[in-house]
Amino acid sequence: MLKRFNTIKKYHSFLRFRRDFTKYSLKKVRSFDIFIHWLKSKLSRNQFLLLSGILVGITAGFAGVILKLLVSNIHYFITGKVHFTDQIFFYIVFPFLGIVLTTIIVILFFKGQDRKGIPAILYEIAQNSSLVSSVKMYSQIIQSAVTVGLGGSAGLESPIAVTGAAIGSNFAKTYELDYRNRTLLLAAGATAGIASAFNAPIAGVMFAFEILLTGVVFTDFIPLVVAAVCGSLISKIILKEDVLFHFQARNEFNYNNIPFYLILGIGCGLYARYFVVVSSRIEHFFSSIKLSKLKKAMLGGAILSSLCLLLPPLFGEGYQTIKDITSGQMFKVLENSFFGYLSYNNWIIILFLGLICLLKVFATAVTIHAGGNGGNFAPSLFAGGILGYFFASLFTQLGIENVPDSNLVLAGMAGVMSGVMYAPLTAVFLIAESSEGYDLFIPLMIVTVISYLISRWFSPISPDLKEMASKGKIFTREYDRNLLSLIHTSHLIETGFQTIYTGASFAELLELVKYGKRNIIAVIDETGNLKGTITIDDLRPYMFNNESVNSLTIRTLTKAPAAIINSEKDIFSVIKLFDESGSWELPVTNSEGRFMGFVSKSSILLKYRELLKGYS
Repeated sequence: MLKRFNTIKKYHSFLRFRRDFTKYSLKKVRSFDIFIHWLKSKLSRNQFLLLSGILVGITAGFAGVILKLLVSNIHYFITGKVHFTDQIFFYIVFPFLGIVLTTIIVILFFKGQDRKGIPAILYEIAQNSSLVSSVKMYSQIIQSAVTVGLGGSAGLESPIAVTGAAIGSNFAKTYELDYRNRTLLLAAGATAGIASAFNAPIAGVMFAFEILLTGVVFTDFIPLVVAAVCGSLISKIILKEDVLFHFQARNEFNYNNIPFYLILGIGCGLYARYFVVVSSRIEHFFSSIKLSKLKKAMLGGAILSSLCLLLPPLFGEGYQTIKDITSGQMFKVLENSFFGYLSYNNWIIILFLGLICLLKVFATAVTIHAGGNGGNFAPSLFAGGILGYFFASLFTQLGIENVPDSNLVLAGMAGVMSGVMYAPLTAVFLIAESSEGYDLFIPLMIVTVISYLISRWFSPISPDLKEMASKGKIFTREYDRNLLSLIHTSHLIETGFQTIYTGASFAELLELVKYGKRNIIAVIDETGNLKGTITIDDLRPYMFNNESVNSLTIRTLTKAPAAIINSEKDIFSVIKLFDESGSWELPVTNSEGRFMGFVSKSSILLKYRELLKGYS
């Protein structure tokens, strides 16, 4: 009895401690909020944004560090602590578990909401006033840590960017900043996340301008720079060298090697196109098959496990494989695959590298679209590095001497990333900063620009974003079009118009005109369907003719409108109808033909001016 009493007493003590700790924590949070609000009232706009950039950058930097450490520790646990009698089971079990467990976590804890990747951020900027759900401040970390930590063939950089964007957006929301400043801090958070992932602050800033802020006009950039520096410093201080994305091995640049880079640039551009096309096809496959999320995850996990078993370098992010290659340890890359049982020669290496390049996109797309969480940053860098070494090995096998293999690996990484992400400047600075290879700017620019131009030749907009851009769901570089895409037809409908039934008399029509304030009247039937319109100009010849009262009918006066707007049409279709019809006002009906009101050019212009004032 006494033992039970002591247990109950301890339990109640614990509850009191938890209650007091929670109150203390909330008190601390409220005190911090009050302090920041006080600072906001005392500081100028630029000063507060600078402070905000520092706070968001530090927070996003810590988020990036946490994710990197989680994945590193999961890798350490499954490779060092879990022992399999057969290496085959290792590659079968963990990649499968990564995708399946991530899907279960999304279903159980995040209500099945698994929108992820850079397109998710661009959507929030364009369609949700840069308001990102607070859940994304931690959901992406959990999901991607499980996926990539257990061997998913994807990258951590996109989840880190989404997490940073959510941190910046919610910071701005807490302190009641407007759309412009909220978008700036959203980009600052994503910038800091990328900078912490790669220890590359300039690349983080380039990422914001090239990808996130496309179509958004900004003059402020100092908060971005400050956030990137803070994120990079946090990762530099906390993370070890082997956790960071860092390469040291490289050759000196020799202008005589420019032909190598020209050929590699073409190869990277063509491979990048292959990468995005295959990825979109696999995404379409998984979205079209009629299976539950869990069954899709199991199917994807089985495919990924088979690929990792065939080619172990497809396991995880793959950065260690690139480091082994650049340090001359190709045998370590080969030894765990069935290629290790074959004779070690250059043609075997070339075949092995070629297969990795071809199958990497399958492994990545299956990981992401079957239910895992990750991005294309790391896979494009990995594939580019393998492609660079593939070309270097091929040149050597053809008898060419003094091939700069390490430089081709680095340039290939930048080239494929440039073609896949449509971000040549981000790719150049990322590799230059990560390899301390600022002397490689010329070959990096040659390869990235060629790859980017080839990708643009196939598709002016990244295929990952093409569908959303065509529907006006994300911004493009056409600023006016971006603002117009924010206008929805349903918000333009004016309902204060008069209507008259087709069976009404002319006298009833004149009575409407007497008390009406518009010069157009909608004619509808008993079910509310639009039959046409009558304008004051149509009535003017008959208004003062007494004989018209008895002889005219509504049907004889009704005219078909120059065009009819469907309420579900986008604003661009509406503008096109106005241009083609030459009308100033057009009637609107729903999908069933029922009259809803009118839309005028004036309402479109007024809404556009409001958006221009708020977004520019």
